[in-house]
Amino acid sequence: MPLTRRNFIQMVPASAAALTLTGGAKAAEPIHHVTVLGGGFAGCTVAKYLRMWSNGEIAVTLIEPNSNHVSCIMSNLILNKRLKTTDLTFEYNDLQVKYGVEVIHDRAKRIRGPQKQLRLKEAGWVSYDSLVVATGIQFDNIPGQDFRKVPHAWIAGGQSNNLRNKINKMPDTGTFVMTVPKAPYRCPPGPYERACIVADILGRRSGYLDGSGSVAPRVIVLDANPGIMAEKGTFTSAFNDLYGDIIEYIPNAQVESVDSDNLIVNTSQGSFAGDVLNVIPTHGAQNILRVSGLTGDSRWADVDPVTYASTNTLFQDVYVIGDAQGTGQPKSGHMANAQAKICADSIIRTAHGLSSYTEERLQNITTNSACFSPITYDQASWLTAVYSYNPDTGSMGLVPGSLGEAHNWSSRNFNDMFTWSDNLFADTFK
Repeated sequence: MPLTRRNFIQMVPASAAALTLTGGAKAAEPIHHVTVLGGGFAGCTVAKYLRMWSNGEIAVTLIEPNSNHVSCIMSNLILNKRLKTTDLTFEYNDLQVKYGVEVIHDRAKRIRGPQKQLRLKEAGWVSYDSLVVATGIQFDNIPGQDFRKVPHAWIAGGQSNNLRNKINKMPDTGTFVMTVPKAPYRCPPGPYERACIVADILGRRSGYLDGSGSVAPRVIVLDANPGIMAEKGTFTSAFNDLYGDIIEYIPNAQVESVDSDNLIVNTSQGSFAGDVLNVIPTHGAQNILRVSGLTGDSRWADVDPVTYASTNTLFQDVYVIGDAQGTGQPKSGHMANAQAKICADSIIRTAHGLSSYTEERLQNITTNSACFSPITYDQASWLTAVYSYNPDTGSMGLVPGSLGEAHNWSSRNFNDMFTWSDNLFADTFK
């Protein structure tokens, strides 16, 4: 399908060759029971589509410690007050009422693969037929970092509000210092997008952007990577031209420690002080995957991208989707939504004794990572990439020519961003 503005903003990923079972009464007893860990984009999508595509024949229990989910997608707009946290907060009522997903608020602690058991904090050990792990990310510890004084705001909610409040209180011509973690990390364009938003906030407040102020605020971006990791053309132009006097970009800056009291971050490129620090630690899979043995020696869980089943033979019928999986695809909510549908399709096939490895299905396993990035208060850019399964390598690879970004940021893109996000939110949570 040729990429156009119209189909881009409507693009909500679906598993190609998805199996839908129709024609027949709903089974009195479920033929299979799936437990899903995590109520974010990956977990809610797989729970919803397992129920929909199986016509209710598969029972689904979602385990999530929180009473709602706050979307990281669009959460940078909390910083400039275009959105509130409540605008990005989603309950689990629709999953329960409309689709019959059982939602239990508890925290998973450990997985026993050979026994097909899961230990919950409150309920103890429980059994499953299939387990889908969609628990997202966990941060590495950085010596000296106190998240109350030096927020990451990379898991949306209270942290987003904390960072917004600190920006509100900093001097108009002050210094904001932020870090970009070593890839892979959640939302590749997100840190650069945040730098632009903060530069816009301070530039407007100080009057520097409209020429009414003579002193430029500073936004220092300390990137652990050798260069900009997403939308390189867009962000290079924004950093050098639009915010050239405000943003200072420093690559290869590995964070070593943080002085949270004096607001200093120490890196391989030197020490930097600011009025506000925003340090985003290196990511890895959640601790439950590590202690259970799903990640092995890696930060992420290796999976078969045809099914998203763990490649660890001790974990039969355990699937990992979203940010915790290690296929090399971008870690984003949009991508998590796409992976969840492929995983749901595979589990339904398995429950009915069908193969996931038909030639037709292998040729049609594709995922898409799309996102919009606000660059100013009312203008945005976009990025998209398509991945497909390569049977020769057994991996997902970028489709040649599919990687694209907006030629420039615009108010039209900014408006389209809300259409895209509303579509994704509805497909996941409603």
